[in-house]
Amino acid sequence: MPGHLLLRDLEARIPPPRGSCSRCQPRLEGTYRALSHRTCYFPALPKCILQAAAEDIVASEQSLGQKLVIWGTDVNVATCKENFQRFLQRFIDPLAKEEENVGIDITEPLYMQRLGEINVIGEPFLNVNCEHIKSFDKNLYRQLISYPQEVIPTFDMAVNEIFFDRYPDSILEHQIQVRPFNALKTKNMRNLNPEDIDQLITISGMVIRTSQLIPEMQEAFFQCQVCAHTTRVEMDRGRIAEPSVCGRCHTTHSMALIHNRSLFSDKQMIKLQESPEDMPAGQTPHTVILFAHNDLVDKVQPGDRVNVTGIYRAVPIRINPRVSNVKSVYKTHIDVIHYRKTDAKRLHGLDEEAEQKLFSEKRVELLKELSRKPDIYERLASALAPSIYEHEDIKKGILLQLFGGTRKDFSHTGRGKFRAEINILLCGDPGTSKSQLLQYVYNLVPRGQYTSGKGSSAVGLTAYVMKDPETRQLVLQTGALVLSDNGICCIDEFDKMNESTRSVLHEVMEQQTLSIAKAGIICQLNARTSVLAAANPIESQWNPKKTTIENIQLPHTLLSRFDLIFLMLDPQDEAYDRRLAHHLVSLYYQSEEQAEEELLDMAVLKDYIAYAHSTIMPRLSEEASQALIEAYVDMRKIGSSRGMVSAYPRQLESLIRLAEAHAKVRLSNKVEAIDVEEAKRLHREALKQSATDPRTGIVDISILTTGMSATSRKRKEELAEALKKLILSKGKTPALKYQQLFEDIRGQSDIAITKDMFEEALRALADDDFLTVTGKTVRLL
Repeated sequence: MPGHLLLRDLEARIPPPRGSCSRCQPRLEGTYRALSHRTCYFPALPKCILQAAAEDIVASEQSLGQKLVIWGTDVNVATCKENFQRFLQRFIDPLAKEEENVGIDITEPLYMQRLGEINVIGEPFLNVNCEHIKSFDKNLYRQLISYPQEVIPTFDMAVNEIFFDRYPDSILEHQIQVRPFNALKTKNMRNLNPEDIDQLITISGMVIRTSQLIPEMQEAFFQCQVCAHTTRVEMDRGRIAEPSVCGRCHTTHSMALIHNRSLFSDKQMIKLQESPEDMPAGQTPHTVILFAHNDLVDKVQPGDRVNVTGIYRAVPIRINPRVSNVKSVYKTHIDVIHYRKTDAKRLHGLDEEAEQKLFSEKRVELLKELSRKPDIYERLASALAPSIYEHEDIKKGILLQLFGGTRKDFSHTGRGKFRAEINILLCGDPGTSKSQLLQYVYNLVPRGQYTSGKGSSAVGLTAYVMKDPETRQLVLQTGALVLSDNGICCIDEFDKMNESTRSVLHEVMEQQTLSIAKAGIICQLNARTSVLAAANPIESQWNPKKTTIENIQLPHTLLSRFDLIFLMLDPQDEAYDRRLAHHLVSLYYQSEEQAEEELLDMAVLKDYIAYAHSTIMPRLSEEASQALIEAYVDMRKIGSSRGMVSAYPRQLESLIRLAEAHAKVRLSNKVEAIDVEEAKRLHREALKQSATDPRTGIVDISILTTGMSATSRKRKEELAEALKKLILSKGKTPALKYQQLFEDIRGQSDIAITKDMFEEALRALADDDFLTVTGKTVRLL
């Protein structure tokens, strides 16, 4: 490199300080220390050492009259540090978004205010937007992208120098670390190629698996077995060179590793999968391996959608373990520097710390003012899926599902846990926007999963065992229900699931856990997820003469676990068709003003639900408790007068959850009578649709809980009794013809008897050991 003196020759002039963290040692060799191993075991480096290092570099430049650069780059440490300090001290971002800069004065340097926050909060991390660096100094940005493992430690030196000059009495856990994000060299995961190796990149995707914590040795402690001489060896380029000779007694191969005196850092492997919106048509999603270190360990969970900024690495792999030669095959991974949760269309997550920082006082006051409006419930419901016409009660039910109830844990008193999640089933005619509602909810919630009944297996919903490609051990890979923990799992084509797949939902929908016992792995996973499912009738169109269970052919044990079951039917009415057509056509010529209004509504809806989730935990008041008791007793009374069952304890629990969710809509920490009234109304509307006996037109909850209405059960018993009398009237005949018996009972009955009804009556008598059916012959026992 003409005109440049390589800093590798200057290294001897700057002795590394004893006890400093490897990240911050001002060693200026080409590799500069692997950036991924930011060890944090020692207190902050004294600023005098940093200043001495910088002054030594400048003095060397002046004495030699040449520009000093890091080996293999065009990065001059002193210039780079000076440019970054100037950026920190001068950059003002007048276009800062409110949610990114809560409480920030946009007329003052942005990052100097961030340093003030670090001094107050004590978190030694400075997140720097690469777009800001590019707008301020394009050359500095180019160096950061091209040589991140050399430039970022220089940034660390610069920011620590400024920080300890301004706040000399500040005490931090370790040195401030700069975490750049939003690199404009953002790549699609499948477009990563060798030219990106060792460069700073930003990619987005969904976390599908995280490993356990892996200890990684940073500094090894060796002791001689002969003379007890000790020495420390730091990791260099991912390897630790074991001393072969003792430095004191010169005995060969006497140095033994002492584990409890060595220094380790935390490491975690994360698998990131390509987002569906980034995938080309007809392709399967790509995955990439991430390695997170120290403070970034356990910052994301499976199911999170994130933007990851890091350094793209390539590591050689040995094809044949018996042959040691130059390796030509490499595997790649990304060393993570910064995570950023993404997808502004979705609700904010449930991380309490993030929620508190997210909302400014002004925003909270706006939300509280909105909650005081009497029609807030209707407003929020209309903002939900505005492109879908009518179905107001269904939207209100889904809105309450998004808010959820209050989770109650009485395990310490032996009463167990009570779920707060609300489960909803939508069933009805095709083309009534069931799938659109599911897609809308999936795109709104932060930890949502969308799956289809035919494309799902039992292990795909729960968990399956696979071999870890790194450790070759059996590990548990979680499925859709576990990934949507604290979110909503949307299941389309619910009726087309096979029985083994549906059976796993019983435990999830009531106990909120998943019990796994396979391949020697026995565990219980959390699946605190709300289920929003859609099902079509088996005859393609809803048959009003059949019950819900007969129409969709789902087991009553599963249906009884849904809090609300809504029917979405096509009314086939000209006036309704005209209104619907007008609404659909209006979507295609929507004006810009209308679109802007809709966006504002969506922003308010997201913030409102996120704020209610994180801060509002409603409890039942005395008045509400009495109202719930009265509502349940009234429901039971209506059925008992007709010999039917119109409510079970599960319906009371559903009412409590719905009332709590309605209290959250009002941002109230107390459930009032008004919440119970709305819960009763919504529950009653859903029951009217799904649990009405088609023969009598009366609500009968037995349809959902036992699969048969009380009138059907009574009719079945009466038919069996009539058949028994008919057989006895024929005298002691050992065998009767099946067809003759069927025609005789039809002739005696006032109502039309089908073959199915006749066979059910025969089965009932066979269960009572009265007769047996062999082929087409009925024999008495």
